[in-house]
Amino acid sequence: MSKHELYGLTNPELLAAMSQLFVSFPHCKTLGFEYLGTEGRSPTLKVAWRDDLVGNPASGVVHGGIITSLVDTTSGIAVMAQLERMETIATLDLRIDYLKAATPGKAIFCTAECYRLANQIAFTRAVCYHDTPSDPIAHGVATFMRESSPVAMLPEGAPT
Repeated sequence: MSKHELYGLTNPELLAAMSQLFVSFPHCKTLGFEYLGTEGRSPTLKVAWRDDLVGNPASGVVHGGIITSLVDTTSGIAVMAQLERMETIATLDLRIDYLKAATPGKAIFCTAECYRLANQIAFTRAVCYHDTPSDPIAHGVATFMRESSPVAMLPEGAPT
C-alpha cells in the first residue's frame, strides 16, 4: 500500500501542483510563504519572521494579517488535498482566534485539515505555532465554496 493510499489522498498530483501554485500567488510570494509538505491530508506552510512583517515596531510582533493570510492559504491547500480533480474554491468565511502574540524573530508555521467535504462547501480548521501545534499562537476555522456542478447557467445559444 502506498503512502497516498494509506492516508487517503485522492489526487497526489493535484495536491502537489496546487500547493506550489498557492504559495506562488503574488501576496504569498511577497509574504514569503513556504510549503513544507503534507502529512496525511494536512499541509503545513511556514513564514519566516521579517522586519517588514511586523505590525507593532515597539514589540516586534508580526501583524495579525500575516497569520490570517497564512491560515487562509494553508486551509485552501487542505481542501485541495481532498479533491479528485481541480476545482475553483473561494473562502466564504474565516475566523481566527488569536491566542497569544507570536514571538518576535521566530518563524510561524500553520497546519490545516479539511475535516468535512460536502458537495458545495468544505470546512477546515488550522493551527499556527512556532515549535509545536500543542502550543498554538492562533486557531482558525474556515468554510470554502466549491465549484458548482458543471451544469451550464444559461441555455445553449443564449446571449452572454
